[in-house]
Amino acid sequence: MTHEAARVPPTRNDDDRPDDARPAEPQTAPEATDSADTSDASAGEAGAASSSAASSSDSSDGGPQGGDERPEARLAKAVQVAEQALIEFEIAVETFRVEVENFSRLHHQKLGPMYARLDELDAQIAEARAARTGDPEDLRKAKEARDIVLPMPGVDELFHDWMDSDGLSPEASAMLTEQPVRPPKRVRPSEEARRLYRELARKAHPDLAQDEPERERRDEFITRVNAAYGRGDVELLKELAAEWAAGPAKPLPPLSESEELYARLEWLSRRKELLTVLAKELEESAIGSMLRMAPDDPDQLLEDIGDQLLGEVSRREAELAELVQ
Repeated sequence: MTHEAARVPPTRNDDDRPDDARPAEPQTAPEATDSADTSDASAGEAGAASSSAASSSDSSDGGPQGGDERPEARLAKAVQVAEQALIEFEIAVETFRVEVENFSRLHHQKLGPMYARLDELDAQIAEARAARTGDPEDLRKAKEARDIVLPMPGVDELFHDWMDSDGLSPEASAMLTEQPVRPPKRVRPSEEARRLYRELARKAHPDLAQDEPERERRDEFITRVNAAYGRGDVELLKELAAEWAAGPAKPLPPLSESEELYARLEWLSRRKELLTVLAKELEESAIGSMLRMAPDDPDQLLEDIGDQLLGEVSRREAELAELVQ
C-alpha cells in the first residue's frame, strides 16, 4: 500500500463509538494503515457479497448473468443507430435537392433572358465579323454561334401542319382516313415456336391453378409466353419451358435474428453509399455550386450575377456597334 493510501482515514464513524472507546490521541500511520486495510478488506467482502446477491437476483429473475448483453441486442442497437443516421442523412440530401431544384428554376426565370440575349449578341457579332472578313473560319464560327441561338423546331414545323399541340389537324385526319392503312409486319412463328407454345399453354394455363396465388403466378407466366410467341422467339420460349420445368422458386429458409440484423445493416450501408453519390452530384452541379456560394442569401447571389450579365450585355452591344459601323 502506498503512503497516500495510508493517510486515508478508516471508513467508520467514530462519533457513534462510546467515549471510553475513542482514541485519546491521533492514530499513527501504521495503525491507520492497519485500519484502512481492514476497512478495504471489509469493503471488498461487502462488494463481493453485494455482487453475489445481485447475481443471484438476476439469475432468479431470469435476467442476464453479470450484466452481459446478448450479441443480438447489441447488434439491434447498432441497426437502430444506423437507421436514425440514415434518416437524417436522407432528410439533408432531399432538402438540398429541393433547394437546388428551386434555385435552378429561379435562376432560369431571372437570368435566362439575359443568357439568351448574350447568345444572340454573340451570333450577331460573329456574323458581322464574318461579313467583314469573308474568312472561312469566321464563317464557320458564325454558323456555330447562330445554331446555338436557333430554337428547336416545334411540332408544327416537324409535321408540316399535320399535327399541332391538340393532335392531328382536321386535314390530316381526313387524309389519313381516306388512305389505306398499312398493317404491321406479320410475324409467322416457326413450327418449333408453335410446338413450344402449345406445350407451355397446356402445362401453365391459369385454369389449372388450385388457388389464387397459383393462378396469379400462371397468369404472369402465360403473359410472357404469349409475348415471346407473338415475336416468334424460339430461344425465349425454350428458356420459359426450362423455367416452368424447374418449378416455382422455393422460399428461402427463414433467417436467424443475427442474419436479419446483419442483412439490415448491409442494406443501410448500400443506401448510404447511393445517397452519398447523389449528394456529391448535387454539390458538384453548376446550380449546386452556385447555391453553396451563398446558402444564406441565394436571392442576392442572383442579383449579383444579373448585374454581371448586364455588364456583359453592354460590352457586347458596344462591340457589335463598332463592327456594323
